[in-house]
Amino acid sequence: MKLKFLILLSCLFSVQAADKPNILLILSDDQAWNDYSFMGHEQIKTPHLDKLASESVVFKRAYVPTALCRPSLMTFATGQYVHIHGITGNDPFGDSANPNNPDLKESLISKIDKLDTLAELLGEQGYLSHQSGKWWEGNYKRGGFTHGMTRGYPQKGGRHGDDGLKIGREGNKAVTDFVDMAIEKDKPFFLWYAPFMPHTPHTPPERILKKYQKYNLSESVAKYYAMCEWFDEACGDLIQHLEDKKVRDNTLIVYVCDNGWIQNPKRGGYAPRSKQTPYEGGTRTPIMFSWPNKLKPQDRPELSTSLDIFPTIVSAAGARMPKNLPGLDLNSYMINKKPIPRDHIFGESFAHDIVDISDSEKTLLFRWVIKGNYKLLLTYDGKVGRYKSTHPRTEKRPQLFDLSNDPAEKVNLAKDHPEKVAQLAKMLNDWYPVKTRKVITEFK
Repeated sequence: MKLKFLILLSCLFSVQAADKPNILLILSDDQAWNDYSFMGHEQIKTPHLDKLASESVVFKRAYVPTALCRPSLMTFATGQYVHIHGITGNDPFGDSANPNNPDLKESLISKIDKLDTLAELLGEQGYLSHQSGKWWEGNYKRGGFTHGMTRGYPQKGGRHGDDGLKIGREGNKAVTDFVDMAIEKDKPFFLWYAPFMPHTPHTPPERILKKYQKYNLSESVAKYYAMCEWFDEACGDLIQHLEDKKVRDNTLIVYVCDNGWIQNPKRGGYAPRSKQTPYEGGTRTPIMFSWPNKLKPQDRPELSTSLDIFPTIVSAAGARMPKNLPGLDLNSYMINKKPIPRDHIFGESFAHDIVDISDSEKTLLFRWVIKGNYKLLLTYDGKVGRYKSTHPRTEKRPQLFDLSNDPAEKVNLAKDHPEKVAQLAKMLNDWYPVKTRKVITEFK
């Protein structure tokens, strides 16, 4: 009798594992929204991501709410805007004293302890989880992962991923070994797959770089393009492993980039209006959801935000949904091909350095809203820490763009459409009233 009970119990757990999708969250690092073949780039080749797009619900008009890696990654991990989760920049600045904790780096990391994370919520449902690639918030266990690669602060070199940054650039063995282990244990799994790619250093294999050297490109651009293809290869390798292990059909693959990047043609850095800025080159990214068992491929025209990823994954896994999430659970809209009842999204930009850990507004540089085809950018007088010569506030007046006719954001319409500026500015203030920073509203 006891043996029969154990067999029945084992079957129940197997059914539970089969019912819950595996989750693969692919995070690109510093890549422009149109730097993929499926997004129309004429030179960059991304055959594996093209194939994924053909099997996905694709939001080509999608955005991250902030254009800097650490705060952006925290929006994926917690589902919250930057001004809510509080990690507004990559590093604390020297004068941002915290009387409750003189260790500024630890004080900043501790903000993750106050919010539910994706890995924690999936863990409650029996998921095993693995962190690889970029991760800033201490050891992987701090984020709720059961397994991972990042040792994290205060370990030596424990900043932004440390050992995890090998993933993709040095193969995927750590992740594929984890997948094999989870399958053997009959457990659903969650992969945080965030290769340090195509991020600098741009060191692509010579075999890929040669493909782009034949074009009339500067060396820095050719290397960046080759990095995009190398990243595509890494993604393809991991997805193929899921196919080989016959778990692809019940795996929800979500793809997004942490922030944009426009390669400076003269050197290794990024050009203006890309990373750290609220322009399309900084905040726009394709977002894809692929789940063969549940979702039919489709191109979606609606605006989407990466804040939708958290509730969509939580819902798909049947996990506990935190209250007051700003994003939408997209599952029913994608499964039933229903229109998404939303015509606007918001975003915000803060300085790279955090000058006051307890007051996020001190480094506020921009807020923005897109409603329909109009986009409003407002500039604020936040402090910029060390990077005074490279901060992105090149234009301080309100900026209004018609993205349908001016996707490159070259023509500022704000002066000619004050009523539209006022309407969109009110939406921003209703969303998140700024208390301590000033916005420049005068045209000079």
